Amino acid sequence: MDYIGGGGGLYISGGSCLGTHSTRSLARRPSQLEIDREELMERQRTAVVYDAESGDDHERQGTVWTATSHIVAAVVGSGVLALAWTVAQLGWVVGPLVLVGFSCVTYYTSALLADCYRYPDPVAGAVNREYIDAVRCYLGRKSVLLCGCAQYVNLWGTLVGYTITASTSMIAVKRVNCFHRHGLGAGDCNPSGSTYMVVFGLFQLLLSQLPSLHNIAWLSVVAVATSLGYSFISLGLCAAKWASHGDVRGTLAGAAVDAPRDKAFNVLLALGNIAFSYTFADVLIEIQDTLRAPPAENKTMKRASFYGLAMTTVFYLLLGCTGYAAFGNDAPGNILTGYAFYEPFWLVDIANICVIVHLIGAYQVFAQPIFARLESCVACRWPDAKFINATYYVRVPCLRSSSPPTTVAVAPLKLVLRTILIMFTTLVAMLLPFFNAVLGLIGALGFWPLSVYFPVSMHVARLKICRGELRWWLLQAMSFVCLLISIAASIGSVQDIVHNLKAAAPFKTSD
Repeated sequence: MDYIGGGGGLYISGGSCLGTHSTRSLARRPSQLEIDREELMERQRTAVVYDAESGDDHERQGTVWTATSHIVAAVVGSGVLALAWTVAQLGWVVGPLVLVGFSCVTYYTSALLADCYRYPDPVAGAVNREYIDAVRCYLGRKSVLLCGCAQYVNLWGTLVGYTITASTSMIAVKRVNCFHRHGLGAGDCNPSGSTYMVVFGLFQLLLSQLPSLHNIAWLSVVAVATSLGYSFISLGLCAAKWASHGDVRGTLAGAAVDAPRDKAFNVLLALGNIAFSYTFADVLIEIQDTLRAPPAENKTMKRASFYGLAMTTVFYLLLGCTGYAAFGNDAPGNILTGYAFYEPFWLVDIANICVIVHLIGAYQVFAQPIFARLESCVACRWPDAKFINATYYVRVPCLRSSSPPTTVAVAPLKLVLRTILIMFTTLVAMLLPFFNAVLGLIGALGFWPLSVYFPVSMHVARLKICRGELRWWLLQAMSFVCLLISIAASIGSVQDIVHNLKAAAPFKTSD
C-alpha cells in the first residue's frame, strides 16, 4: 500500500537529521509568555512553510469511499490470521466486546486526529501533509522526536513480524502439499523456518535496491487484492469447518489452561494481537491528504473512518467468532498455518501464497521510510564523504542480444545500509520466530503512542482545554487506560517470547 509511508511520508524534519533545529539565544532567560509566543509563531511558520513546500497544489480527487477503501486496506492485514486464537483466549463474552471496544476507541481518536490535518483551524488552516507535521505544529519540537521514535520502532517491528509471517506461510505451502502427496503420517513435512526467512530476506534485499519502488502504483493494488483474498479464504475455510460438525464450540470464559498465571498472560497477549489489528493512525493524515474539498476534509475523513472501521470490525467479528465456533479452545495461532487446514490443499495454498505476495510488497512499503531516514541522517553526519555521495553506473547486458545493455545506478551507501538493516531484521526474526507473541508486542508498543496519546494531546492543544477541566480529565483517563492496556499487552507478549525461547528449538518457526 504505497500510501503507507508514502515514499518517506513518515520523515521527521523534511530531510534533515533528528535534532538539527535552530537554537534560541541563551543570553537571558525568557519569560514563559515569550516562550509561548515564540513557540506559536514557529509552529505557524512551520505549517505555512510545509504547506507551501509540499505544494498543496497536487490535485486531490479522493472521496469518502476512496478514503474508506484506503482505511480498510491499511487495517486489514496479517493480524486477521490470529483473530480466531485471540477470541479463543478471551471467550464468547469478552472476545467480541474487546474487538468492539478497540474499534470505538480507534474511531474516536481517529476523529480527533482528523481535526489536526490543518493548523490552526481544522477547516481553513494550513495543511499538514504527514502525521509528524501535525505533531510538530500542535505539540512543538520536543514531541517530534518521541513521535518519530514511536513510528520508526513500530515500522521496524512490523518488518520483523512480516518476515515471521511470510516464512510460516511458505512452510505451510510445503507442508500442505507434502501431506497431500504422502498423507498426514509423513514425518518429513515440517521444514525449518530459518531457511525460508533467509530466502525472504534475500528477496527483500534485491527489491530494496530498485529505484523508486515506493512510487510503483500497482504495489497498492496487489497488496489490497491479496490481503482481501487470504482474509476471505480464511473466513470461508472456517465457515466450512464449522458447518462440517455443526456445533458451536468454545466457552464463555475462553480457553482454559492449567495455571491461572498462564491464562492471564494469554489474555494480555490476545489484547496485543487485537491492538495490532486496529493500528492505522500513522497513515490517517496521508489518507486525508488525498481528499478533495469541499466538503471539509476533516468531516469526510470522520465519515470514512466510521465506515472503514465499521466494515473492518464486522469482518473481524465474523472471522474471529466463526474460527472460534469451528475450532473452539483449540483454535490455532495462525489460522492458515497452524495445522488447521490441509484440504482443499489448492485453496489453502492460494491463501498462503496471497499472504506471501502481500507481505513481499508490504515489507518494502514499511521499509522505505526507514531506509530514507537512515540515509538522510548518515548524509547529514558526513556530508562530504565520497562513499556517501558516490553513485556508480553499471551496464547490465540484456537477455536478448539485439537489445542494448541497461544501465543500473548503484549507490554504495544505499547498498550497505539497506543490506545491514534487512540482515539485522532477518536475524531478529530468526531468533524470535513466534507469530502471536511478536504481533502482540508490535501492537502493544504502537497502539497507545500513535493511536491514542498523540491524537489526544493534539486535540487538547488545538482546543486549548485547560488542565483540570472535566473534558481534560476524561481524555486523560481514556489515554491512561489505553496506556495500561498497552503495558499489560507488552508484558504478556514478552512473557510468551521468553516461554517460547525456553521450549522451542533455535531458528524454528512457531505457529
